[in-house]
Amino acid sequence: MTELTLTLIKLGFLAVLWLFVLSAVSVIRSDIFGAKVDTTRAPQPQPPRQKKSKQPRAPKGRKPKRGMPSTLVVTDGPNAGQLVPVTGADILLGRGTDAAIRLDDDYVSTRHVRFSTNGEQWYVEDLGSTNGTYLGSQRVTSPVPVDLGMPVRLGKTVVELRK
Repeated sequence: MTELTLTLIKLGFLAVLWLFVLSAVSVIRSDIFGAKVDTTRAPQPQPPRQKKSKQPRAPKGRKPKRGMPSTLVVTDGPNAGQLVPVTGADILLGRGTDAAIRLDDDYVSTRHVRFSTNGEQWYVEDLGSTNGTYLGSQRVTSPVPVDLGMPVRLGKTVVELRK
């Protein structure tokens, strides 16, 4: 091989190495600081309000069904004692700013786990975390039903659904 060929191979290898380093730094940066939020977009117009129907609605402050959880509690880990009231909406846990419970755990991903309900049963779903989510001693790979008091471990943090 000629000197020129060897120099071009060295420069190509150096360029690929730098691309790898920059992509690794980008991933670490997004994991630490979270995703960017676009604030330059104009707000979406509100759809016109519809007239209220004459059907009676349940009161806003109604109690949850019997046997349904009322809080999600952090029982162990850096955020022990923290809790969030359970409504019908999904609950996101992780290190990101959009999480309902923001965890200060180095082993938790930015968007680590989601608790959701179908109205009858609560489910826990791992959102592609690096270190995984465990329900009891079983690793969660798809949405799995979770019962009251069953420990869900993510990183060094343990959470439970409670009445």
